[in-house]
Amino acid sequence: MAKLPKFTLEHNENRNNWRLENDKTDKIIKTFDTKAEALKGGVLKEILGKEGGSVKIQKENGKFQEERTYPKSEDPIKSKG
Repeated sequence: MAKLPKFTLEHNENRNNWRLENDKTDKIIKTFDTKAEALKGGVLKEILGKEGGSVKIQKENGKFQEERTYPKSEDPIKSKG
């Protein structure tokens, strides 16, 4: 299994929006007005494309809420949670 690129969806307090950022390059991939907009039906999957990736989703307070893998078939079999 190839190593998936890692991303973080986090709240930007200064601009009061949410951004999807590449963890390795710190490049902002896309910004969203709300967290719900970023998480609604397939938006992250569409942005990550065929290559996919692992997305850590933060709460507004900066604590991690969950991690999602795209495509789902690349999810590690023995992951916790």
